[in-house]
Formats: sequence, structure tokens, C-alpha cells
Amino acid sequence: MMVSRSCVSLLDLASGDMFNFPQTPRKVPRVMTVPGIISAVDGSRVSGGDLDAFSTECCEKKIIVANFLPVHAQKDLKSGQWSFSFDEDSLLLQMKDGFSSDTDVVYVGSLKVEVDSIEQDEVSRRLLEEFNCVPTFLPPELQKKFYHGFCKQHLWSHFHYMLPMCPDHGNRFDRLLWQAYLSANKIFADKVMEVINPEDDYVWVHDYHLMVLPTFLRKRFHRVKLGFFLHSPFPSSEIYRTLPVRDEILKALLNADLIGFHTFDYARHFLSCCSRMLGLDYESKRGHIGLDYFGRTVYIKILPVGIHMGQLQSALNHPSSSMKVKEIVQKFNGKKLIVGVDDMDIFKGISLKLLAMEQLLQQHMELQGKIVLIQIVNPARSDGRYVQEAKKETYEITKRINDIFGFPGYEPVVLIDRRVPFYEKTAYYALAECCIVNAVRDGMNLVPYKYIVCRQGTSEMDEALEIASGSPRTSMLVVSEFIGCSPSLSGAIRVNPWDIDGVADALNMAITMPDMEKKLRHEKHYRYVSSHDVAYWAHSFMQDLERACKEHYSKRCWGIGFGLNFRILSLSPSFRKLSIDYIVSAYKSTCRRAIFLDYDGTVVPHASIIKSPSPEVISVLNNLCSDPKNTVFIVSGRGQSSLSDWFAQCENLGIAAEHGYFIRWSRTSNWETIPVAADFDWKRIAEPVMKLYTEATDGSYIEPKESALVWHHQDADPDFGYCQAKELLDHLENVLANEPVAVKRGQQIVEVKPQGVTKGFVVNKILSTLISNGKLPDFVLCIGDDRSDEDMFESISNMAFRSSLPAPPEIFACTVGQKPSKARYYLDDIVDVLTLLNGLAATSSSKSRINTETRVSFGSFFET
Repeated sequence: MMVSRSCVSLLDLASGDMFNFPQTPRKVPRVMTVPGIISAVDGSRVSGGDLDAFSTECCEKKIIVANFLPVHAQKDLKSGQWSFSFDEDSLLLQMKDGFSSDTDVVYVGSLKVEVDSIEQDEVSRRLLEEFNCVPTFLPPELQKKFYHGFCKQHLWSHFHYMLPMCPDHGNRFDRLLWQAYLSANKIFADKVMEVINPEDDYVWVHDYHLMVLPTFLRKRFHRVKLGFFLHSPFPSSEIYRTLPVRDEILKALLNADLIGFHTFDYARHFLSCCSRMLGLDYESKRGHIGLDYFGRTVYIKILPVGIHMGQLQSALNHPSSSMKVKEIVQKFNGKKLIVGVDDMDIFKGISLKLLAMEQLLQQHMELQGKIVLIQIVNPARSDGRYVQEAKKETYEITKRINDIFGFPGYEPVVLIDRRVPFYEKTAYYALAECCIVNAVRDGMNLVPYKYIVCRQGTSEMDEALEIASGSPRTSMLVVSEFIGCSPSLSGAIRVNPWDIDGVADALNMAITMPDMEKKLRHEKHYRYVSSHDVAYWAHSFMQDLERACKEHYSKRCWGIGFGLNFRILSLSPSFRKLSIDYIVSAYKSTCRRAIFLDYDGTVVPHASIIKSPSPEVISVLNNLCSDPKNTVFIVSGRGQSSLSDWFAQCENLGIAAEHGYFIRWSRTSNWETIPVAADFDWKRIAEPVMKLYTEATDGSYIEPKESALVWHHQDADPDFGYCQAKELLDHLENVLANEPVAVKRGQQIVEVKPQGVTKGFVVNKILSTLISNGKLPDFVLCIGDDRSDEDMFESISNMAFRSSLPAPPEIFACTVGQKPSKARYYLDDIVDVLTLLNGLAATSSSKSRINTETRVSFGSFFET
């Protein structure tokens, strides 16, 4: 694979060579290379002038990157002067409570207003000096295509399960909007680079607007400390895979060190997409979920965001809130209030909520005149046909309900469609018997959390409500099961928003529930919400990000791939790519060589339908075997009959079949077996269990061998096959606990075989036989790709430490693919393996040709 110094993809042409950044300057010394090791190329050749550009004060910063800055900006039309103020409601601003007081927090993002180009420098200066903000000024046309185009028309709709099935239902994918998305992300990356000290600072990127930003930053700074948090849902793989740029976005996200989601469902969908589309598996290590991505561990964080307790309590204590509470109490005069607060968009389920209210009033006539739904509608974040249709439907249903069930002095539904001040919302929260959030698809939604805190109240609010301080508090929540906060609210009544009858029943239950149960549910919720606030969320995420970045400088890094395929190959200093020149040099200087090769995944691709070796493989093996200095073995888990047939043309090739249970030194020699227990009664126990899982797992099958049974699931659904393999492994270990067998998982297989039958054992036996016959190898090469080959690597590595040997041989243990291994070396893929073997074979052939020519030359001399 080529190492990328600059990008030459078509994306560069469209956006001005957007990936071609100079290499990262660093203070950490490079690891010295040794013969046979491919050096790191994320170069440190930086001139003194370049270093000066990064000689900023070395104090740790947190760089928070989001689409919009947490700042209000307004221009006075008369004076032309700009005024700025922090947006106290912004989550980005509230996050600071989770950082230590001496942390320098810098914000990178756009303003919500347009700034003339001639004013941008001055605005930038003021925002940086007064607010620690770095604005990204996107040209108006780019902003439109980026935010209202790709973000809203494609990402937002896909992530909320809305597919463009026809022109009237969403927008078809537009490549120009994708290019605008890339260009905007590039501008954000440039702004981050203006303020970052890459060796000390942490970067935290927020939400779907900036999903390819990690690639731009990782390309520029290979060891950047980078976290990403998605505040929207992440869709199931069936939905996500319809996005034409699905792979590019996944690969970009994987350039982060930590990726955060609100719920396990969202994280599970992301991991499933990585598995199905990129072939990546994840594992949990001591409670932390991690994906191995080219030697880097990308961690997954699952934690819902919280609210800012101080802000809510301050609002409750504000005189305006107390006045509003008294006004509301007087207006509704003892009626029970149900409150809903939602943005006006098609996913908030406002119309479904109103239909449930209508159903409730129809079914329970005794509630007419006694309950009121206060529906606060926040202004829409974007305008469009769907929003207008949703708004029209909301007004029509509200009017119908009030016409049918209302009477003078009573309106069952009060629709407040305006920008409602925060103090007014807190007043409604504090008075409402129940809060309902009925979204059909939503990210986190903090309305239930705010409602719970407001129901807990403060001393000033208690005084306004004329209730005794310390008196029992109650609250009731009806929440959609499709919103991010639902899993954390175990005391809420969860509903399917599409089930109108079910939502109506839930509202009735919430209103009529005994006060004692309401109190217990409220206390449970308040304990959670007050302890898991926004500061806790920010602190926990940053703590995990610091842990995820701990090993950055303990590994060597290469940047590989072009364009959005760019990623970092990260290796420990002891695990290196095997240089063909180096091994050929060692091969030439040795006299007795032992070569051990795995079959599947090493000389034949796992994904190949044709399992027999190619003519190239047969040819290179024959060339290696024709050298009398070589002993060459195929060591495979496959059966002896298959391997015998496939390698019938290789006369001098040794074969170890079924992980070495059967051994044959050449085509003309007899098969030998390892002296282990010959009792295979355990098959009568294992086979029915495997058949049970085969019937239940479409695409799986059993491969019977003379010494083993193997259950394959490579053709099954990836997720289901993985789960079934884990369950089968546990099942077999239980039923075969008293049998002389080993149950192992391999590359999409579960295998049962006699104890002691391993590739490591057979390799050790072959080497011992060579040594006892006076053919001590001085060169040992072993190549394999999966877990079963780790035994081989361990066995030949231990050979170097045998005190009985006169001199340790040259040992080359090599795994295929970069992954944790007992091998010291790796090769990228099968192509690399065959290239290496061809290099060795060519060396043997050239020596043989030279020897032949020498004999002919001397013969001709004596004849004359």
C-alpha cells in the first residue's frame, strides 16, 4: 500500500487540494530504524521557521468545534457596530463546567448571522480576544449548500429514517451538495489549525455537520487528540447503507480517537455499519468498547448529555418566573396541566400528541374541563414544505379539539406558537402534572430533564406556589421510546408515538396515578438528572478521550490512503512491516531453511469462492521446494484429502493437515498422525449441537474432518453469525467439559479438535525432527493470518532461546494484516505474501542456474 504525502483524488480538484497539508512538527524524537524495517514517513523535517509557528505557550487547551458558536451577534444598523454576547442556553458554553477552572477553552464555529468580508478580520479579532471564539466565515452560497443542502436534506433526513423514495418524499442525492459539505468541513479544519498546539491540545467535534472533519485534522496532525460526539440518532445499517457516501463518512469518523453517542442503540447501529460495510469487528475491554482500525483503537462512548442545573435553578428563582407562575395558576384555576415543548418539525410528533389528547377526552368524558394540554411550539430551525404542512396540521387538529370539547372559559389545548422566554417555560414545567414528549425520532431531547428539575422546585418557587418547603414533590413523564433520553428515564411511561390509543392510555395513567407512586418516580428521576448533568457528561467524555489518546506517542504512525480513504497505520516499535530486501538478504546467506505457510488467508483469499490454489501459488511453491536447502510445509486446518488433491503437482512439499493431526513430508511419503487419544466419541456430543446452530443460522454449515468438527459462519449475516458463534462456543465448552478436546474460535469458525493438536505443536515436531537428523535450520520463516497461527509464531520464536542449539537461527514470524500478534513482522495482504515468496523463489532459481552454468562451463573446458 502506498504511503500518502499528498492527495491526488478528484476531491482535491473540486476543493483546491484540500487534503495536501505539510507534515506534523513534533517534539518527540523519532524511533531509530533497523535493517529490514520500513521507516515511518510522517516526517519531522521542519525548518526552524515552521517550528516557530507552533511555539505557542504550551498550556493544554480544549478546542470545541461545532457548526455554530455559543455567541449571539447583532449589528446596529445605525452605527454599524457589532455587539456580541454569550448564548447562555448553548450546550457548548455549559460544557465548561465539566473542565477544570484553569482549562483554556476555545470555540470554533460559525456565527448565525452573515458578516461582510471587509468586517470579518475585525469581528474575528474581537471574538477571539473577548470570547475565545474563532469564527468560520462560510460564503453565503456555500453555507446554503452545506447546511440547508447536504446537512438538512441528506444527513438529517437519513439519520431520522426518512428516505427519498420518490421526488415528492425527500431529495435525491446531489454530488454538488456533498462537495459543499467537504469544502465547509475543510474551512473548519483550517480554523482549528490556526489555534491548535497538536501535542498538548484536545479537539472535541460536535454533531453531523462536521463528520468528515476528523480526516482533515488527522491528515495534518497524525497524533491529534480528537473526539467526536453525535447529538442526533445514528440509523440502522439498512437505512445508513442507502447513503451513497456511506463509506467515506464512516472512515472519516474512524479517524477520531473517541466517538460518542447518546444511547447504546445509536452506538450499536454505528458498530453494525462498521462491521457490514468495512468488515471491522469490535470488542469490549474492561467495559470500554473499541474498534481496531489499522492498529489504532477507536473507542466508543455511550452517555446521554445532561442539563445545566445552575441555569434552571437560577431561572426558577428569577422574579419573572414567580410572577408567571401566579399568572398561570390564576388563569387555569385548578385544572391539571399537561405540558409539551417541541420544535416545529415533522419528527416531533406534535400532531400525534394532539390526536392522543383528542382520544383521551373522547374516552374519559369526566376529564373534560379538568385537564389542559399546553403545547409550546419553538420556532422551526429550517423552513420547508414539510414544516409548513406539519404546522398546518397542528393548527387544524387543535381547532377541532377545542371546537368539540371546549366551552366558554375552557380550551382543552392551548397552542403557544412563538418564541417563549426561558423563565416562562420553567413556570409551565413547575406547574404541569405531566410532561409528554412524543417524538417519532429524536436525538437526546432534554425537555424531560428540565421538567423534572423544575418540579423539584426552589425556595423562591415554593413561595410563589404557596407550598411548604420540603414538602413531597411529584412528576410524571410520558416519553416516546424513540428519543435518546428514554433509556435513562426508567420511571417514565414509555410509548410508541404512532399508537394513538396507547399514548392516550399513558396520559390517563399519568394523571390518575396515586401521589405516592408519582413521588417515588420523581425522586428516582431527580437523583439521576441532578447527578448526570452537563458537567458530568463533559467531564466523563474528556476523561475517556484522555485515556483513548494515552498511547499516541508509544507507537509509530504512517499516513496511508488518498482523499477520504486516508487513515493512520499505527504500530508498536516491536511490530514492523517485513522488508522483502531484508529477508532475501538473510535467505541468501543461510544454508538450511524451514518455511511454514498457512493456507486460507495467507496464500488463498478467505473471500475467494475457489478454494484451490492458483497456478502462481503452485509455481512459487515448486520453485521453493526445488531448492535442496529448503524444507517447505503448508500448515492448515483443512482436511488431508483436499490438501492432497490441491497440491498434487508439488512433489517435495510437506503438508500438515487438520492443524497438524496429519503430517506428510512429501507427495511420496505416508501420512503420519500425532500420538493423541484416538477416541472420537466426543463427536456424537458435539455434532448435534452444531446441527442445532446450523439450522438456526442461515448461511452456516458444518465441515466434518477426521480429527475435528468445524462450524463455519462466513456466509451468515455478520451480526447474527458473530452472536451465534459466541453462543455455540459457550454451549460446546459446557457439554464437552469432560472430554479430551479443545473448543476454539477462529476466522468466522468454531472448531472442536483433540487437545494438544495445534499448529505450534506440529511446527515444533517438524523442527525437532530436522534437528535430530542433523539438519538444524539457520533460517525459519512462518506466515499465517489468524488465531490458530499464533501458536506457530510462539513455537518458532521460542526456538531462538533453546540453550541446546549451537547458534540461534534467523527467525521471521509474520502475520498477514496489521493486528495484535505474537509475530514480530506483518505483511499487508496475500499479494504481499506472494511477492515475498516469489522473491525468495527467484533467489533460489538464480543460484540453481549459476551452479548449472558453472558445471557446464567446467565440463566444456576439460573436453577441449
